Amino acid sequence: MKLYLKFFSLHLRRQLQHRLSFFFVSFGQACLAATSLFMILFLMPPGVAVMGFERNEVLLAGAIINLAFSLAEGFARGFDTLGTLIQRGDFDRVTVQPISEIAQIFMMTIEFTRVGRFLVAFVTLVLVLTQLPPLPIWYLIFLVLTGAFVYTCLFIIYGSICFYTTENLEFFNILTDGTKEFGKAPFAFYGEAVLKFLTYLLPLALIQYYPLLYLLGKSEQIFYAWVPFFAYLFVLPTRFIWRHARKHYQSTGS
Repeated sequence: MKLYLKFFSLHLRRQLQHRLSFFFVSFGQACLAATSLFMILFLMPPGVAVMGFERNEVLLAGAIINLAFSLAEGFARGFDTLGTLIQRGDFDRVTVQPISEIAQIFMMTIEFTRVGRFLVAFVTLVLVLTQLPPLPIWYLIFLVLTGAFVYTCLFIIYGSICFYTTENLEFFNILTDGTKEFGKAPFAFYGEAVLKFLTYLLPLALIQYYPLLYLLGKSEQIFYAWVPFFAYLFVLPTRFIWRHARKHYQSTGS
């Protein structure tokens, strides 16, 4: 942890050396996040419900997913560059270091510019909570952290594929950036097939749709309040894929 905090400080100081660039990149991320907010505000007038969800409830669902994605993208985006490391032969140096390869990749890249997207989602969450009945803040924090865990696992799987292909496969962004876009609304909005996929294969509905059903009083199934814990089982296929792919790593010889 001490070593990670040192790299955390180094990345922060490096990115703040060009403060104007840091500000504009963060501002651009904030504008992109705000676009979805304005879209929902324009498309859903107050008092109108879609599949049982009113506007503030939809914004709450989107804020949870955007907060989770922002955290994961900020701290786990290094796996997005794993293909470049393999192509250049730099991953060979990673394999001979005395600490975990995954830990090294986490320390290679920390994207503080994602703070723009995080702040927009955070402000949205705060404003929405003032318009809804009191909700347990600690539980919402738990949902966000669990969602960040799931997205981090996705980034690790994304990086694992590079051991086979030696380059990033852009179609995998459907599962990362794509689900983040889908998450602007409750996942049930996209049909039963999508909801089942995001429940049993990619457990993002476990930290957004089902818990909100119980929190917002749309279901009396208390089991829905506990389903986020099942999302942590996603670490099992993630670990298997990483270890299996890692065994097939062959240096590019660069």
